[in-house]
Amino acid sequence: MNPKTTKILIADDHEVVRHGVRDLIAAQPGWAICAEAASGRDAVRLAGETRPAVAILDLSMPGLNGMDAARQIRKIAPDTRILIFTMHETEELVREVFRSGAHGYVLKSDAGTHLVAAVQSILEGRHFCSSKLSEWIFQGFLRAASGEPLEPAPEDALTPREREIVQLLAEGQSNKEVAAELGISVKTVETHRAVIMRKLHLHAFSDLVRYAIRNHIIEA
Repeated sequence: MNPKTTKILIADDHEVVRHGVRDLIAAQPGWAICAEAASGRDAVRLAGETRPAVAILDLSMPGLNGMDAARQIRKIAPDTRILIFTMHETEELVREVFRSGAHGYVLKSDAGTHLVAAVQSILEGRHFCSSKLSEWIFQGFLRAASGEPLEPAPEDALTPREREIVQLLAEGQSNKEVAAELGISVKTVETHRAVIMRKLHLHAFSDLVRYAIRNHIIEA
């Protein structure tokens, strides 16, 4: 790959979506796909290995969703710009995505008209939101990007590790399987689980699954 080529990573668990994005990127002079991932964890690993200029992340992926993958990529590859590519559009979700360190948010329904423009914008140091998103949200995030403090997270907001555990549990993994996946002890998982249930005021595992779906940590 030419060292002057702009490297772009794609992460989406649907191959047909990756294929469509690949075609859009390949048509742009000087851009090239350096890696493809079908899960959030693979996206984080590949971002660390390839150091792409841009990582295009689906929001809903198994094992580790795009929002939490964005947080991890920002730590291991701080120069990589993050573009979230999703079908979901709620004000709260957009706010959380940008709080995670992402630079752009594009709806899949806008891919044909906005994806290339979004990548170009964030490569130039700007933030980008799909046009269907409210203008006041966009302006608010631009103010935050300029140094103004974001509104504080709610007191019951989960930590990135807690969100990872919620996702794995809600996807049906046992405490032992979650421990093996994250490289921590079963006791630590149990402690996190108890804290999560108390923090979110949940009483049953089914409540946890509903919370994960409602907050787009997993798909229904």
